[in-house]
Amino acid sequence: MTETDKELTELLEFIRDLRGFDFSTYKPSTLGRRIRKRMQDVDKASFADYRDLLEADADEFTQLFNTVLINVTSFFRDIDAWDYLRTDVVPSVLEAAGPDEVRVWSAGCSSGEEAYSLAMTFAEAMGVEAFSERVKIYATDIDDNALATARRGVFSARSMEAVPEPLQQKYFEPNGHGMAFRPDLRRRVIFGRLDLISDAPISRLHLLACRNTLMYFNAEAQNQLMRRLHFALRDSGVLFLGKAEMLMTNGSRFVPMNMPYRIFRCRPGSHVMTGPLTPLEVTRGLSSEALRSRQLRDLTLETDPTARLVIDVSGSTVLINSQARVMFGLTERDEGRPLRDLEVSYRPAELRSLIEQAQSERRVVRKNAVERSLGPHELQYLDVRVNPIVAPDGQVIGSAVTFVDATAFVRLQQEVKTSREELETAYEELQSTNEELETTNEELQSTNEELETTNEELQSTNEELETTNEELQSTNEELETMNEELRIRSTELDEVNSYLGGVLANVPVGVVVLDGDLRVRTWNLVCEELWGVRSDEVLGESFFSLDLGLPTGALRHPVRACLDGSARERIELEAVNRRGQPITCEVTCSPLSDRTSGVILLLAARSR
Repeated sequence: MTETDKELTELLEFIRDLRGFDFSTYKPSTLGRRIRKRMQDVDKASFADYRDLLEADADEFTQLFNTVLINVTSFFRDIDAWDYLRTDVVPSVLEAAGPDEVRVWSAGCSSGEEAYSLAMTFAEAMGVEAFSERVKIYATDIDDNALATARRGVFSARSMEAVPEPLQQKYFEPNGHGMAFRPDLRRRVIFGRLDLISDAPISRLHLLACRNTLMYFNAEAQNQLMRRLHFALRDSGVLFLGKAEMLMTNGSRFVPMNMPYRIFRCRPGSHVMTGPLTPLEVTRGLSSEALRSRQLRDLTLETDPTARLVIDVSGSTVLINSQARVMFGLTERDEGRPLRDLEVSYRPAELRSLIEQAQSERRVVRKNAVERSLGPHELQYLDVRVNPIVAPDGQVIGSAVTFVDATAFVRLQQEVKTSREELETAYEELQSTNEELETTNEELQSTNEELETTNEELQSTNEELETTNEELQSTNEELETMNEELRIRSTELDEVNSYLGGVLANVPVGVVVLDGDLRVRTWNLVCEELWGVRSDEVLGESFFSLDLGLPTGALRHPVRACLDGSARERIELEAVNRRGQPITCEVTCSPLSDRTSGVILLLAARSR
């Protein structure tokens, strides 16, 4: 391992330990290239220097992740593949699903265009009303900034160019300078953060779109991901990949429906698992009666207008109803995860301590009017209630957490309190106004005395100003004398410049004067005629960066020698003039002067 590779590995371990992003499964070449691009943007030469920047500036992590996690997406990307999906795949998916709920997953959704494209495709195929009742589209990504954009569902006019006009009018509404996806259909698209490598996949899917995401991972990670994606699909499920991805080693799990468009179907009977079942895989083995019971329980929670969570004694999240998912940005994949791993465990209230208190004391624990921020200027107030769940044998087996929106009540209380405070304040202000009026009279009397004193000071100041005016008149006369001298000098300088310009214009050879930094300071008419470049185009430019028919590289040594104080030097060069004719150019290099660092180049050209 080279020193550079070692520094890169240490940087990746630092990012993993500090921020929890494990890039070890990404292709090293791609990952190194993306990190170097960000290092170039912030002018850091080594991975060690860039790590120092990350330690000093926490905001740099966001810029780095935006560079590494390439968020390239658009509506109906690769339109031919989407047309095939619309005409051949979606009808077969709906037929296989029957009257059941249709479950779709957009993995690596970036800013959401792909998820909303899926929503429009299914809504067109089955109707808006049926879509609103039966379809759930889960859209996940590892980039929190991209997910925030996707959740807003507002897109610019440029992003909307790929959406046909009829679909724009049907599924989008004007929103400021952009277009927003219809709110009633937006509720069927659930966005959440999910790491494809470390997090459990969403299961029981009819269609899974994972487009141009696998190509960033190494071969081992790709094999692991394909097993996870295969597990997530039903027996008849369809996998939709990007045009840059292939299934070279998964023929036992998938069969191609359309290879050019990278659309595959699960091979019949391929869902036999060889390893131990994970918690998500256990649901495949439930009996039909158990499944119906679970469905009834899920539907009951889904229709409950109150946000509810159920936590077992080990601290794992057992159930999350629809209202809780909407309120706290959770998804069904969060069921089974430890509560401590979810943001809701500490925001808006510290739930773990309340659950521990409820279970130990075997009573309902309440925490009222908990603040929750919904935006820059909007607060929501929740009453949190934790109820211990006790089994028939008297053992505590879990806790139910309920969140009740008490915003209206809290705001009413605040308004009453504010009104009461305003009345008390007004009474105090009336009392203080009397006192202020009395003191104002005294202040006015004092002010009158101060004005008299100020008048005397003004008289004294007026005398000082008259003295200053006389001094200014004297200074002005001196400045007029200096100005006349400067005018005479300026006239003399103009005459010298005119004389020098006339000399340079009539010299029969090209004259180029370079300063100490080898930048062009003089460029006469012969040079303009010879090379076809005007003086205003080259003045101030480096002589050796000019694109001329003259091989200036051969002049570097003579020019440097003149700068170092050597005597005049003459060199002949083969060149091409502005008309493309070959010429021989005799170049004479002379130092400018002893006091001024620079070089004079005399260019005499003759035809070859």
